[in-house]
Amino acid sequence: MITQDILNEVQARLNNLFTDEIDCKEMAKIIREVNNALSLSVMRDCETVKFGVKNIDDSFYWLNKLAEVLDPYLDV
Repeated sequence: MITQDILNEVQARLNNLFTDEIDCKEMAKIIREVNNALSLSVMRDCETVKFGVKNIDDSFYWLNKLAEVLDPYLDV
């Protein structure tokens, strides 16, 4: 179960990350670039990615959701 203390700590860490280390829009761009590379690798049947296809589906979804939170791109 997630407590308020844990949520506060996660929020503080995210604030520090996006204040001190990387801009939200830059992080969203990086996430999208990685998702694109992973997608292309899977579509091209890349052997190094072949064993992680199940995890890539979930990772792609959640990384995309995070990118949209950081810098909405697909909002209509």
